[in-house]
Amino acid sequence: MSTTQLLQWLLVIGSSLALLWWVPRARTSEAFYAGRQRDQQPGFWLLLSSLIISWLFAKSLTNAANLGLAFGLVGGVAYAAYYLSFGVAGKVLVDMRIKGGFKSIHDFLARKHGRVALILFSVLIAFRLFNEVWSNTMVIGSYFGDYGSSPYFAAVLVFTALTLAYALKGGMSSSILTDVVQMALFGVLLVVLLGMIGPSGAKTVQAASATEVAPWGSWTLVGGMDLLFVAILQSISYPFHDPVMTDRGFISDPKTTRKAFYWAIPLGAACIILFSLVGVFAKAVGMQGEAAVEVSRSLGTVALLVVNLIMVTSAASTLDSTFSSWSKLLVKDLGIGNNNDQKTASIKFGRIAMIALALLGTIPVFFAPEVLSATTISGLMIVGLAPIFLLWNMKVPKWAFALSVGAGLFVGLHYAILGMPGYLMIGDGKYAGLLGATLIGTALSFILFLTSRLFQRT
Repeated sequence: MSTTQLLQWLLVIGSSLALLWWVPRARTSEAFYAGRQRDQQPGFWLLLSSLIISWLFAKSLTNAANLGLAFGLVGGVAYAAYYLSFGVAGKVLVDMRIKGGFKSIHDFLARKHGRVALILFSVLIAFRLFNEVWSNTMVIGSYFGDYGSSPYFAAVLVFTALTLAYALKGGMSSSILTDVVQMALFGVLLVVLLGMIGPSGAKTVQAASATEVAPWGSWTLVGGMDLLFVAILQSISYPFHDPVMTDRGFISDPKTTRKAFYWAIPLGAACIILFSLVGVFAKAVGMQGEAAVEVSRSLGTVALLVVNLIMVTSAASTLDSTFSSWSKLLVKDLGIGNNNDQKTASIKFGRIAMIALALLGTIPVFFAPEVLSATTISGLMIVGLAPIFLLWNMKVPKWAFALSVGAGLFVGLHYAILGMPGYLMIGDGKYAGLLGATLIGTALSFILFLTSRLFQRT
């Protein structure tokens, strides 16, 4: 084992053990499932930090860098557009709390659309959380070795186990508390990384531009703007199938929640765009492969360790939130393992649920799935959630949920299996088919949802 590899292992193990030692053990269901310590709800800065860092997934940073490599700055901006989801979710969730008196998304679905809708929605969420495990841990493995190597799989397994350990200890409270530390650390490391590539990067980009490499990208559909439009369209539905985000919409008072969600848009998007500059630099020097990995290796051991720690920080913040949201879904939202007693919800069963997700969510790692598809394809499949939540106060039959969501699932599965015919694509870019499918799926969902009103009993 080389010195660099040893230092990488020390970073992963040391940072995880430090968090395990630091986070308090949750002894009440309010602490474990709602993040409350001493009956105090998370304040603005705590909630804001948690929102941003829990959405700066390791896979998101990897995607941002790779999109910067593929399309220049356009790629980073396109991916950052997903952060419009915070504004959509913040507006809808707070309105649902104030005007509708709902205590959670599941409470809303059960009361307005019935048990079948609740179960179907929970299945969609479960699929999302399942994806979050493997798509983030695979990123960590890539810094320890090539896919399929022993160091790669060892890193995935060790990192998952260590993150699970402190998630088991504190649940949602440990997730939110560690998010603050991880957000601060991420900010410092990002500044350090950009400082390392800045001077040489500026000269390289200038030289590359002179030879018409155009590392900053082209603002056209072919140049990556098709993905920008995909992200904008999906942002009206995407946040509602992400319990890591929506769970945080119900743990602080409405005013604090709205403010934190709105501020998360520019700050989160800025983080993504700035990290995509790693890919812009890689594009300028003609690199290929995983942009963040290749750039960090080219800049030496220190840069590799900095990027490694950035990925560990972002992946851990997402993974612990995934575990806590999964346990809340089963125990608090679905009432499994606690006899539907919300005040004394079983922490023991919640911890068992976390362990089960960690095991199941790791299995896909051994089948080499595509990390980017965890965002784009799953985002397409749930476009039918848009009318359900954007028009949450509209009177419709209970089965309108199945009609709208079913339309999105149909279009999403059709695209995933058969792709899109040429006449339904928009533009000639890489994501022309995805853009066409997203637009069709969204429009069809709204049409069917609104049509169901014709059968609404007055």
